[in-house]
Amino acid sequence: MIKIEMNLGHRHDIEQFAGELLLSYDQRKKGRLHAETTNGLEVGLFLERGKVLRDGDVLQSNSGEYILVRASNEQLTEGRCEDWLTFSKCCYHLGNRHVPIEIEDRVLRLQSDHILKDMLAQLGMEVRECEGPFNPEQGAYSGGHHHHHDH
Repeated sequence: MIKIEMNLGHRHDIEQFAGELLLSYDQRKKGRLHAETTNGLEVGLFLERGKVLRDGDVLQSNSGEYILVRASNEQLTEGRCEDWLTFSKCCYHLGNRHVPIEIEDRVLRLQSDHILKDMLAQLGMEVRECEGPFNPEQGAYSGGHHHHHDH
């Protein structure tokens, strides 16, 4: 097993990888994880807590190997609408609940949840279940929930 402690972020200058890690969003949120690459290489992740691995990130092992991170397919709820006001309200209500969401042009995706799916439909979105990689917005603090108060 190789030990990985360093996330190099998105790197386009690396030509060869020792393996590719296919991870769900929940796995990419973990700072400590035992996993296996698609070619069978066992890895132990020991990364900074609170940072989320992104699809396309490159990890470097302590022994120098490079591992490419890929977002695996997972069950998602997708909401679409043509109206910017409806879209904004839906994003507001999901954000108010601290739900991770992936946002495109009047399209949003979140991990499957029938209660949130019903809420989006009641707010006026066309909603469907789908499968695909989940890459939610990172947020203002990029790595966790923080409240800063200056007194």
